[in-house]
Amino acid sequence: MNLEQMKKNTTKTILQFSLPAIISMILTSLVTIADGFFIGNYVGKEGIAAVNLGLPIIYLYLGVGLMVSIGGVAIAGMELGSGDRTACNQVFRQTIATTFAFSVLISCVMIFCFQPMLSILHADDCVTGYFREYYRIMLLELPVMVMNSAFGMFIRGEGNPEYYMKVSVINVLLNIILDYAFAGWFRMGVSGIAAASLLSALVSLLCILLFFAKKAKVYRLGKFHFSWKICMKSILNGSSEFIGEMSTGIAMFAYNFVIMRRIGADGVTAFTIVGYIAYAFSMIIVGFGQGASPLISFSYGAKEKNLARDIRKKTNCYVFGAGIVVFLLMMAGTGWYSGIFVQSGNVEGMIRSGMIIFMTSFFFSGINSITSFYFTATGRALESAVISASRGLVVLIFCIFTLPVLFGMTGVWMAAPVTEIVTMGITMFFLHTDRDFSDNFS
Repeated sequence: MNLEQMKKNTTKTILQFSLPAIISMILTSLVTIADGFFIGNYVGKEGIAAVNLGLPIIYLYLGVGLMVSIGGVAIAGMELGSGDRTACNQVFRQTIATTFAFSVLISCVMIFCFQPMLSILHADDCVTGYFREYYRIMLLELPVMVMNSAFGMFIRGEGNPEYYMKVSVINVLLNIILDYAFAGWFRMGVSGIAAASLLSALVSLLCILLFFAKKAKVYRLGKFHFSWKICMKSILNGSSEFIGEMSTGIAMFAYNFVIMRRIGADGVTAFTIVGYIAYAFSMIIVGFGQGASPLISFSYGAKEKNLARDIRKKTNCYVFGAGIVVFLLMMAGTGWYSGIFVQSGNVEGMIRSGMIIFMTSFFFSGINSITSFYFTATGRALESAVISASRGLVVLIFCIFTLPVLFGMTGVWMAAPVTEIVTMGITMFFLHTDRDFSDNFS
């Protein structure tokens, strides 16, 4: 990274780091959307509902993986900004090893949690069968996915985001091809969709390992001395991301719990299909966050707090603009979109009626998320954790359990925008009261 170049053309630098990350994250979301398309068309709406019931499992992996890796990459970035490459490499190696150990441990535990989850949600036999078929394979795929994401952050951190973008292109194309082959040709159902994800993730991991073996200039794999101090600092610094992902997982479980009891499997299917758009937009936000975070950490480590502040402000403007664009596009295409995944009048009607309400949350969620990324990147975990907990757990859970009681399925769609609006007030409070950044929110 070149500090003078970052100062001279901040916008170009942000886009240079963020656009490849955004493309990579959008491609990641396309894998999920493609899975939903093939499940909906070759298995049925019950298959979509079954996959959605297990999303809290995926968010658990993401939460632990992001907690360790984002916390680690922020520490490594500050060490790199201060000029200590040996220290930043030690942090890199320990972060990768810790991420792997945690993700494997989760798989060992989660296999015993299937039945309790399904019992609480009162899923019928058909949905339960699809759930078990899919997630018994995904317990192998998810640790690989977490490792790929952690490696990708360090690839961006050393200034080569384009490589990880290319890996993401390979991953999504291979996944779609295998989805079609396994589900369409061989009629393997949800097991085939899960197997496609596993194989494409393994190929991506191989490409990433080749990068660190042949092309990496800063971060290199090798021996390291485990440090509890670095481990705890990484976990603390990445705690807001863990809270955010776990909150999302808990919220998704709450959504499924409420919808299954008040509307049924059709409601879960409709919510899942709308959720694909929300997931794709969240990947745009995460792409901006992952692109901007190493820049912010590097600037902060180099004692350039004003530059770190400017990166945050400009990135917030970009995600707000992205929210407007996605909202307008989906307003124009709601009718077309609702019929892509399933042929069910009831499900399509719920999608059309709820899409616009749900998507108003996009005007606020980007700014809340980027500000949380910003606080993490500058080592201020408390502010980041409060923002993440507010938008992903405390306020959202309250809305999930109260609004559907008052407004039915409309209340389900209202929960996200109401939550983001309340959280925006908390975000503005932190930005206006902090002594270093009191004049930075606009």
